[in-house]
Parts: sequence; C-alpha cells; structure tokens
Amino acid sequence: MKVLIGVDPHKASVAVAAIDEATGELLERASFPQDRTGLRRLDRWAKRFPKRRWAIENACGLGRHLAMRLAASGESVVDVPPKLSARVRVLSTGNARKNDELDALATALAASHNERLAAVDPEAASEVLRLLSERREDLVAERTRALNRLHGLLRDLLPGGVTGKLSADRAARILRSIRHRAGASARLRRRLASEVLRDVRTLERKITDLNERIEAEVEASGTTLTQIFGIGPILAARIIGTVGNVARFPTKAHFASYAGTAPVEASSGEVVRHRLSMAGNRHLNYALHMVATCQARSDVRGGVYYRKKIAEGKSSKEALRCLKRRVSDAVFRSLVADSEAPSSSAA
Repeated sequence: MKVLIGVDPHKASVAVAAIDEATGELLERASFPQDRTGLRRLDRWAKRFPKRRWAIENACGLGRHLAMRLAASGESVVDVPPKLSARVRVLSTGNARKNDELDALATALAASHNERLAAVDPEAASEVLRLLSERREDLVAERTRALNRLHGLLRDLLPGGVTGKLSADRAARILRSIRHRAGASARLRRRLASEVLRDVRTLERKITDLNERIEAEVEASGTTLTQIFGIGPILAARIIGTVGNVARFPTKAHFASYAGTAPVEASSGEVVRHRLSMAGNRHLNYALHMVATCQARSDVRGGVYYRKKIAEGKSSKEALRCLKRRVSDAVFRSLVADSEAPSSSAA
C-alpha cells in the first residue's frame, strides 16, 4: 500500500494524517511535539508505512524545518500551499469545522494525485538562489525602513524636510550642511541621523556583496533567462528560486496559472467572460510584471506588441496583462530548455 502522510505544522507541534493514496481512505492520525523527542517519535510512527511520501503544508514557512529534515534523510516531500489545503478542507467537510487533524487530512488529500506540487530538495540549485533572493529582499526592505527613518529625522532638522529620492550620499551632504543648533533635542536628532546614515551605508555594502554573489550563482547555473529582455541576474534568481522544478508544469498554460498571468473564466449560461486572476504565486507574478513593464517601455518587440493591443481597444492595464502573459510563456520555455540542457542534467 502506498501511503501519503499529510502534515499540518505548528511552532510547537505537528499533526499528521496517513491516507491510502489509491483510495484516499484515512488510515491513521496522530500529533507530535515539534522538538527532538517528538520528531524521533514521528520517525518511528512513519516507519510503519514502508511505501510512504510526505505532503507538508507551507513547507517554506512553519514546516520548513521538518520538510528539510525529511528531505535530507531521503524522504519524498512535497509542499502544499495553505490555500489549496484550506479549499480541500472546506469542500471535504462541507462546513467550516477546523482543527489540526482535519488540516493534516486536507493537506494529504490536496497532495493526492496532484503532480504539480513543488518537491522539497534542500540541495537543489534553485534552493540556493531562493535563499539568496529572500536575503536580498530582507536587506532591501531594511534599507528602505532606514531611509524612511532618516527622512523623518531630516524633516525635523530642515524646514520642509527633504524632497525627492534620498540616498546615502545625498543624506551625508545634507547633514554636513546643517549648522549645529542649540538645544539637546536638536543635537540628538543630528546624532541619530548620522547613526541611521551609517546603518544605510552598511546595508548598501551588504546588498552590493549579495548582488555579486547572486550574479555568480546565476552565471554558474547556465540559465538562459537572462537572454530575455528585462531579466537580469537578480530577477532570474528570484524566478528560479520561486519556480523550483519546472517539470511539475505540463504546459505553459499550467505555468501561467501558477504565476497568476492566466485570466480566470467567469462565464455563466450564454455569457462568456474572463476576469483578472488574483491567485497564483504573487512573488513570481510581481517578477513577471517588472519584466513586462520594462519591455513595454524599452524593448522594441515588447513595445510594438503593447501598442498593438492598445490600438485594438484595450486599456493600458489590459495591454500590459497581455504582454505579461507573453513574458510568462517565454520564461516557461527558457526554464524548460534549461532543465533539458546537458549541463543541467550533469550538475
């Protein structure tokens, strides 16, 4: 019997449910503490099912430790999006009942016969790029917060504050031009502004070093994504890290649905219509949106296609969505070509 074990992870505990993959019949449910002793008990419990694989809800969040632990020990593990398991739970029970055991069962049912779920592989090249991209996003967000704090301090030191974009060099010039004022609060604000400015410079150095590392990793991967207009090493790393194994998408339409670039049909009776999809992976959707915006503004082919759609009567947003779908298809073809390249298989 092939068994699928669904896992609903929490910070202090994990709930599991084992089902027969062929019939979907519930075999057993259990719960274990999320500590060393509890995870060892989970291992002993799971060994009762020799032919098993795991489906972990939110394996990139609360379930990451367990997912990586299982994958590193040779177990087959897939990541189940929380939205998918929640939808299955509601449809399966027919009401809003919810507990950890039901969540674990819904996770297993969501992964049953679903070949498009991302497999967890801690040693995959895409995992390295995902970690680097997430680290860069954190640093950029922290730099933005530091610059906002610097804006606030300069607003109190200068009449009207600082207009326009604020950089570390510009902030340094402004601080040097501010005369020392009497009063403890004014002196403290200036000193705090200098400290925040040092934080900004430190973050910028870290971002620069990380950019160089990401560029080296993307170049070593041999991806053809950077040949698409508007995709540099940073966006390529984000796309590869988010998608993972592209083989789980049988067609470009499936990939577009995952990326949120395929319209959702909302037809009824004789009325056939489609609406904008707000589903899909929003990180990937944002990356494709940046590429489409760049192509609409600066690329010859992308710009011609964008203006053609506007001439057909579409709004600028609708034309950009059409272009984004074309970008999605191009990205899918590039990822498939990369996965089939000899260097990729050899690595």
